[in-house]
Amino acid sequence: MANRKLLLLPGDGIGPEAMGEVRHIIAHMNEAEGAGFEIDEGLVGGAAYDAHGESISDADMEKALAADAVLFGAVGGPKWDDVPYEQRPEAGLLRLRKDLALFANLRPAICYPALADSSSLRKDVVEGLDILILRELTGGVYFGEPKEIIDLGNGQKRGIDTQVYDTYEIERIAAMAFELARTRDNRVCSMEKRNVMKSGVLWNEVVTATHKKGYEDVELTHMLADAGGMQLVRWPKQFDVIVTDNLFGDMLSDVAAMLTGSLGMLPSASLGAPDETTGKRKALYEPVHGSAPDIAGTGAANPIAMIASFAMCMRYSFEMIAEADRLEAAIAKVLDDGLRTGDIMSDGMTKVGTTEMGAAVLEAYKASAA
Repeated sequence: MANRKLLLLPGDGIGPEAMGEVRHIIAHMNEAEGAGFEIDEGLVGGAAYDAHGESISDADMEKALAADAVLFGAVGGPKWDDVPYEQRPEAGLLRLRKDLALFANLRPAICYPALADSSSLRKDVVEGLDILILRELTGGVYFGEPKEIIDLGNGQKRGIDTQVYDTYEIERIAAMAFELARTRDNRVCSMEKRNVMKSGVLWNEVVTATHKKGYEDVELTHMLADAGGMQLVRWPKQFDVIVTDNLFGDMLSDVAAMLTGSLGMLPSASLGAPDETTGKRKALYEPVHGSAPDIAGTGAANPIAMIASFAMCMRYSFEMIAEADRLEAAIAKVLDDGLRTGDIMSDGMTKVGTTEMGAAVLEAYKASAA
């Protein structure tokens, strides 16, 4: 039996409910398939603040550093609106990304055939959609210094955030984009704002140079990020892999997520550089949907993004490709059968809750082994 160390950080809101459905899948895989997952658990976000007065404790951060991969739920909610900025729930996720050196965020936007009618766009615009947004995750305006609010006197203040990128940060995210494109449709579109931002000028130059150094077999195009947002809702199927910086990646990936019908459907992966000795990458996997405090505790949350995040975890961290394929196929099967949580409900479908959806996916996964 393999030893696969996985840290679960359910977090806040619907995170624990969705994570519960993944626990059932892991338990089955360990018992029936000898998957060998060694599970540990910790606190993050508001739950960690309530327990420790900080968004993630040093002890749980050490657990994350020791794990082969981290599976993360969600953080935040109105309960913690007045928490000091440095201890806010989201700071726990930022620390995980920074301390684990997770520089690459992979966010697929896939429109399952059964959900093509759930998108706010026309069916012909989104049906068959399969794009991947690669967001640089540890640089840019979220981490640049100075970052402060200055009191100018006379009732005036100045807020300062700094957008900063070094060459190596752009090179490594560009190289990953080209490598991922080679496993897909072999096309990369790089997005920035070189028309008004010096960091965008550098981004464009470095991506172009990286392309010429060893990836010229991959088709490369460039687009201003605002135009990219427009094109994502005009004709998203023109894209294969989109690579962009931290800020624009945050926004563009949310736009792409809604093309598919619901934020509750989409997973993500955040990866570090390969270890020089083992070749393994630090990694964190999380659903896109956030904590959704308005439905937390009601049993209405859609667990599919959490389950799909676990599938990405198996694929990228544990090389369990066949199992990941089976789990993703199980999700598609359940949707084809007409089961829907409230966020993706449509006429003629069967509405179910979190536990019913999770159980249905697990049963479909079990059936695929026969």
